Amino acid sequence: MSIERGQIYFVNLNPVQGREQAGTRPVLVLSIDAINQLPLVVTVVVGTKGTNIKRDYPTNIRVFSSDSGLPIETVFLCFQIRSLDPNRFPTDPSGKLSGSKMVEVETAVRYCLGL
Repeated sequence: MSIERGQIYFVNLNPVQGREQAGTRPVLVLSIDAINQLPLVVTVVVGTKGTNIKRDYPTNIRVFSSDSGLPIETVFLCFQIRSLDPNRFPTDPSGKLSGSKMVEVETAVRYCLGL
C-alpha cells in the first residue's frame, strides 16, 4: 500500500476524546510522501459532510465531489489535524485532491497553526 499526499481515505477515528471527530470519516493526507513511506504515522486533516457546516470559515475548505472523487460534498476541518498509524487506512483511497485545492488546504492549515 502506498499512501500519498492529497489522497482521501475513509478511516475509523475511534477511539476519540472530547470534541475530536469520531467514527469513520474522510481524511485528507497532509504529510509529505517521504514521511508517508516510512513506518511512522501519516498526518491528515479530518473531513465532514458539507451539509454539517452551513458557513464557510478560514479554517475549513469546502470540496465538491467533482473536485475530490468522493460521493458527497466534504468540508475539511483544517484545525482537526491528526497523525494516524498507517494500519488504520484501507488499501485504496476513495478520492484525491487537485494541486490547487491542496494549496487552499495548506493555506488554511498555516492559518490554524499561526505559520
